[in-house]
Amino acid sequence: MENYIIAILVIVLIGLFIKNILFAPLSTHDPLSNVQQTANAAKEDEPIVEGRFTPKSLYKFNGFDTENIYIAVKRNVYDVSKARQFYGPSGPYSNFAGHDASRGLAKNSFEMDVIRSYGEPIDDLADLTPEELESLNGWESTFKSKYPVVGVLVDE
Repeated sequence: MENYIIAILVIVLIGLFIKNILFAPLSTHDPLSNVQQTANAAKEDEPIVEGRFTPKSLYKFNGFDTENIYIAVKRNVYDVSKARQFYGPSGPYSNFAGHDASRGLAKNSFEMDVIRSYGEPIDDLADLTPEELESLNGWESTFKSKYPVVGVLVDE
């Protein structure tokens, strides 16, 4: 009886060994990943080439058409792609993606009716109250401290 148990254990162990050799999980480690990470880190350190965006050219950076998400605040265009959970397609501030968000931020409104479409001229914000301007300036400081400027918003 003892020989049968040992024989069964040996067969099971050999079976497991063969199974692990034949059906080994694919390695998810990429030997080049460290090189790629170093290259990506170098890219992050490179200065961002500033661009000139019109409302129409800014619109394509809405998180749907490209992976990059840009938002304009007081004519500066910020790359907010790293905060996709907020500004991306399903984020709470997704209406701002690819737009001039200045009026919405000033009024603390995330509704589409405060955001101009890309066919309209850039909002001059002349009718904002002092409180709204103060709010907008606070938002601008937040954007400046968190996100890189990638360009400026200009008229068509």
